[in-house]
Amino acid sequence: MNTAIILILGIPLIEIYLFIKVGSQIGALNTILLIAITAVAGIWYARYEGFNTLRSGMSQLFKNEMPLYEIISGAAIAFAALLLILPGFATDIIGILLVFPVTRKIILSKYTKKYSSKKKNRTSEKDYIEGEYEDIEDKDGK
Repeated sequence: MNTAIILILGIPLIEIYLFIKVGSQIGALNTILLIAITAVAGIWYARYEGFNTLRSGMSQLFKNEMPLYEIISGAAIAFAALLLILPGFATDIIGILLVFPVTRKIILSKYTKKYSSKKKNRTSEKDYIEGEYEDIEDKDGK
């Protein structure tokens, strides 16, 4: 099956299951309050981390370096904020893991290793032709 179809069908089913289990333990109102509190707190912290990432990216740019980690980290924080806005416990847990810098770095390092190994193999191939050159000047100085 296609991964997108599994996610589209699987995530709501997991969320509904968790709503029922948690709601039966702590009550419906407490479940709704817990979801609202995690969404507000998570979005607030995502905003805070987003500004820190932006500040770090700007310092990289001032050093005339490419802020690759900051770009990827900013995208991960934006995705985490989206997950925190969606109601549910599973999406909140994944969103919170992506918001915190320590866990975000661990998660991103696992995915970037796949692409960095491909990049290393590609850079070992030569994209240039070696050769020598010689300036040719006319004897007359023209």
